[in-house]
Amino acid sequence: MATVPGSSCREAVMPQRKIVFVNRYFHPDISATSQLLADLAFYLAGEGMRGHVVTSRQRYDDPNAELLKYEVVGNVLVSRVWSSRFGRHRLTGRALDYLTFYFSALWYLIMLVRQGDIIVAKTDPPLISVVAMAVAQIRRAHLVNWLHDLFPEIATALHVRGLNGGVARMLEWLRNLSLTTAVANVAIGEKMAERLKTRLPQVADRIQVIHNWADGEAIYPIPSVTNPMRELWDLEGKFVVGYSGNIGRGHEFDTLLRAAEELRTDVRFVFLLIGDGVRRGEIEQRIQEWGLKNIMLRPYQPRELLAQSLSVPDVHVVSMRPELEGLMLPSKLYAIAAVGRPTVFIGHPVGEAAVMLREGRCGFAVAQGNWSGLVDQLQRLANNENLRVGMGHYARERFERKYDKPLAMKAWKELLRAL
Repeated sequence: MATVPGSSCREAVMPQRKIVFVNRYFHPDISATSQLLADLAFYLAGEGMRGHVVTSRQRYDDPNAELLKYEVVGNVLVSRVWSSRFGRHRLTGRALDYLTFYFSALWYLIMLVRQGDIIVAKTDPPLISVVAMAVAQIRRAHLVNWLHDLFPEIATALHVRGLNGGVARMLEWLRNLSLTTAVANVAIGEKMAERLKTRLPQVADRIQVIHNWADGEAIYPIPSVTNPMRELWDLEGKFVVGYSGNIGRGHEFDTLLRAAEELRTDVRFVFLLIGDGVRRGEIEQRIQEWGLKNIMLRPYQPRELLAQSLSVPDVHVVSMRPELEGLMLPSKLYAIAAVGRPTVFIGHPVGEAAVMLREGRCGFAVAQGNWSGLVDQLQRLANNENLRVGMGHYARERFERKYDKPLAMKAWKELLRAL
């Protein structure tokens, strides 16, 4: 049997190295990290790179959903391991879901991963990178950390019970160990990368930024007058202020609700909140107690309808607690830019999101608690169509230059192929 010159029989039969992604949620789940992972895994498979996703059998919005244990989606192998199903609404139950996923993922990865494979560990559940690190060490594989947030710092900043002091220091040491043993660590924002480089200068050359993205072909501007969701939700002729995505602990809603209360007598304004999360019940209670008739709540929308749902608002509001600056970055900023809408950011007034909006000339920032400032900006946009439309054009233009899906896919492909 002839062989290619310079090759060996061992090389001829050696299987192609595979990329193993680890995240608690995956397609058809609709959470942000799941959709981003699906985009990347399907793209790489289309580029001829073997992909295998290890995930749970749950959906973010329905912990009782039954998904297939094994399937092939878009030429990507998907293995869904067992975990408990307490859901996201109680911290104790969530911790048990994390713990059982850790053990199931560890066992499965040890059986799956081979020498030379690449493990890409995301950050749901927190510290899954430590499990991936152990497997990479055992199997002599390469670890890449894809950091969507920094834990335990984010839990400490939010005063999560039991995650402070010595416990937090121990968890941070474990997380840092996984970063120092990785061949690459991908941060989703500049502030996060700066924070890591300051904390771990010995791995500064293994930290790089690849921003999250949106799919500019699937998510695009739809004029209000031709958007069927405007009619479906009876919002024709209204000035719609939108919030879309996770209604979670890392976001602040008091400023938005107080702005809605201040504008309750202005019949032009409707506040549209699309999504779900642990704080949705709290918001529903506030709406009822304050008698706010100008707020509309809607569930998560299917991904194929995102262009329509995100184009319903005339302006979007994004919030992030200022103490989380450098620990996370709202991925919804990219999809909002994709539909060509301005954004008012509530949070650190000179933080990364605020700088992105200012540099792109596509929005404003107000400090957390400054509800009167938010009202001023919303009224300014409602009263000045040229300003609003112009900011929308700038948003889409900046999106196409910096945050469209093909740009991020190219960066990820170059990183992984280099390994």
